[in-house]
Formats: sequence, C-alpha cells, structure tokens
Amino acid sequence: MKIYSWNMLFRNREQDRAFEFISKADFDIFCLQEVPEDFLARLKTLPFSLDYHSDFIAFRTDVDRLFKRGTERNYVVILSKHPIVAQGEIPFPDYWPLLPLRTRIFVTLAWPFYFSKISNRGGIYADIQKNGVSMRVFNLHLILAHPAWRLREFETAMAERDPSRPTVVCGDFNILESRHITPLNWLLGGKVGDALFHRRERTNIQKRFVEHQLVNPLAGGITHPFSQSQLDHILVSHSFTIKNAEVLPDRIGSDHHPLRVELA
Repeated sequence: MKIYSWNMLFRNREQDRAFEFISKADFDIFCLQEVPEDFLARLKTLPFSLDYHSDFIAFRTDVDRLFKRGTERNYVVILSKHPIVAQGEIPFPDYWPLLPLRTRIFVTLAWPFYFSKISNRGGIYADIQKNGVSMRVFNLHLILAHPAWRLREFETAMAERDPSRPTVVCGDFNILESRHITPLNWLLGGKVGDALFHRRERTNIQKRFVEHQLVNPLAGGITHPFSQSQLDHILVSHSFTIKNAEVLPDRIGSDHHPLRVELA
C-alpha cells in the first residue's frame, strides 16, 4: 500500500502540474493540506471519485485565511482508491484571542509574506476499507504558533484513534527544529525557551509518537528547505511493515516536498 502526503501550498502557482502529479501518482491513499477551493473542485473530477461519487474522497476546511481582500478557504483532503466507509472532523481551537501583542503585530506586518488572521481550522479522519480490513487515516495541519498548542492539537486528534486498529497519520505538523527558524515559535506566541532550545519540541513529540505506538519512517528528513526541518509526516502503527519511505525531490510549486511511504 502506497501513502502520499503533501502540503501543496495555498498559493501554488503550478496547479496544472500539481494536478497532473496527483492524478498520475501510484497511490492508494493521498493526503493533501492547504488545498485551494478551486483545486478541490478539480480533485472531485478524478476518475475514481467521479465514478464512485463521494465514497473515495473526504475533506473539511483546513483554515480560513482572513486577508483584507477577503477570505480564502483551504482544505485538508484525503483521496483513496479504496472505499471510505466513515469519516469525521477534528475541530481545532481559535487561538487568536490568546495571542500576545507581539504576535498580532508580527502577523500584521508580515502580510506581504501571506501571514494573516485565521479561523475555522481543523483536521479530518477517514476509515478506509482495503481487503476486508478497516484502517483509520488522519490528515492534520497543526498550527504554526506555540509548540504547546501543536502538541495539544495532535493529542486531540489521537483521542479519535483506536489503538487496536491499523492507523496512518499524515500531515504538516509544523515542528520547527533548526536554530534559524525556531525564533518563529516565540514570535507566534510561544515562550523564549521554545526559540532557544531548538530540538526540544522534536524530542517531546517523538516521545509521544512512541507512546502512541506510531513509527515515523522519515525521521531526520528535511521536508521544507527553508526551515531545514521535518515539517511533514506520515506516521504508521506497528501493524504495518515499512517497505520504503522517501521525500520526493520535486516540490511542484510548493514550499514543501511531497512524502511517499510504501507499506506491507
């Protein structure tokens, strides 16, 4: 079974090539984050989703970006070439009222870099049937802000997990782990220590992966060149055997590399 995960970037300027990449990929399950509304409409025309109506695609709002020119809605999407027999949403809190003044000022000044006030965030899970076995697949886009909030969102999602069932957790976790980028943790609402101790968040969340009996087959990989961090993840339960795991080289108009993990 082949799993893909990719934050395609909501302002992706190569959407035709991105659509070609997705439509031709040899996937069983493909999780996408930051999917623009018009691109979601294109995904719904893929042959397997068109022929079987909505049973092979699941989606919910990833985030509403509240720009001065208006609201842009992005989605988290799970595409499956096997039937989706159930699905559910995982709403995330609205942290804007909790943000310190420095963060509000930073977001306001950084609008040329597409920072904005956000709302209506959340993740999704889908129960997918393959060869008579049902697995739960999560697709998460954790907040780029206080590391404690990211961990809280991850744990909120894991509360929807049945450890006895095969599990795949995909998504952009936004874990910053290089010295040049962790000051963002403080700017976006975290503590000074979240900026100075650049490996602390990775160490803490990796412990939680182990405690949830989830394997991170791409540990140590760089999925986002600017941050020099593994922002993107495909975690799998011990019921799977990992045959291959790779960070694909072509970003196809995004700032994130796609991930691919093959399981047995």
